[in-house]
Amino acid sequence: MTLVMLGVYTAATGSGLACSAQWPLCDNGLLPQTIPSFIEWFHRLVAMIAGFFILGTALWSFSAGDRRTKTTATLAVVLLPLQISIGAVTVTLNGLLPQGYSPPTQGAHLVVALTIFTALVLTTLRAYRDRWARPPLRRARDALVVALGLVPVAVVLSRVVPVVPYTPAAQAGFYGVALALFAALVAAIVWLSGTPAARLRLPIGAALAATFVALLLGRDLVFYTPTWRLVNAGLFVLVSVLVGGVVWAVRRRDVSRPADVRGVSSD
Repeated sequence: MTLVMLGVYTAATGSGLACSAQWPLCDNGLLPQTIPSFIEWFHRLVAMIAGFFILGTALWSFSAGDRRTKTTATLAVVLLPLQISIGAVTVTLNGLLPQGYSPPTQGAHLVVALTIFTALVLTTLRAYRDRWARPPLRRARDALVVALGLVPVAVVLSRVVPVVPYTPAAQAGFYGVALALFAALVAAIVWLSGTPAARLRLPIGAALAATFVALLLGRDLVFYTPTWRLVNAGLFVLVSVLVGGVVWAVRRRDVSRPADVRGVSSD
């Protein structure tokens, strides 16, 4: 999540192009000497560290994880070179390759990042599946309550309402909140699997898709007209309605179940 926020901030400030003519160097040397090149250099450093952590997670999954944990952890590693390649194109070859630095490239960069993020969230949830004290239905409800609380924060930081200027810092903050919302919805879907309320994963999946589109709209992939602003607002309303409805349904189901049954559900 931190890496995505840093990447958004780097792109929003234009710092990604500060070292393009000398990539992989900056300012005629290994270390940066200007603020934009420092931002780009720091982003590379954090990305490198995160890459090693992702690789370490995959190696751990093969020694201690089950098949699904191995699959999601391996997916994150497999997609990592692709993500690095797309990022390199936007920084170095953007003026030489067709569509080198354009909405399709930015969109691909974000989609791959979200896929890696989702794979890591799933890996984490499955790695700790035996350590949760609360029953899955309660966990799913708690995750959805968190998601519901994050929606208005995401709206304030987005371009939907002019409360906070959509500065690079605000963009990074928006993506941090929106990714937390995204992760909470993924967790709710996982935890509802195998419970009597499993069918409620469908509206949560729709909310997840709406959040995904809202994340794409935050990266200047379209010319942000009043029409797109209205669409963006509608997406957040849809997420709120869907998540709120599922929270109500889960709570009603949980309350109606006998007290001696509530704690016996399993993932």
